[in-house]
Amino acid sequence: QVQLVESGGGLVQAGGSLRLSCAASGRTFSSTAMGWFRQLPGKEREFVAGISWSGGTTYYADSVKGRFTISRDNAKNTVYLQMNSLKPEDTAVYYCAGRFDLRAIVYGLGSAYDYWGQGTQVTVSS
Repeated sequence: QVQLVESGGGLVQAGGSLRLSCAASGRTFSSTAMGWFRQLPGKEREFVAGISWSGGTTYYADSVKGRFTISRDNAKNTVYLQMNSLKPEDTAVYYCAGRFDLRAIVYGLGSAYDYWGQGTQVTVSS
């Protein structure tokens, strides 16, 4: 069992940066593929970025490619999402998710993940 807690959200002006963190409890974090998703009210949750258990494989949604970077520190049981050049359309609640998997695979579908955090709000003002 893995429990996930996101932090680092907030209000930022367009063009600014934020770094989200997702702290995981449990001894299996280093065996867990992780992902970041975001959701606007009334809209479906969408994939943002994902990373394999080792960090060797990453994948990004086209809308954030070149601006966002996902990384992880297995010694700290934490996955990060560095968000640069933020745009108003990046405004959403951001969730981290995890799935026990030792393959070098990143999952882009929310249904593939077993564990979810409670979310952190990111608001980008124009």
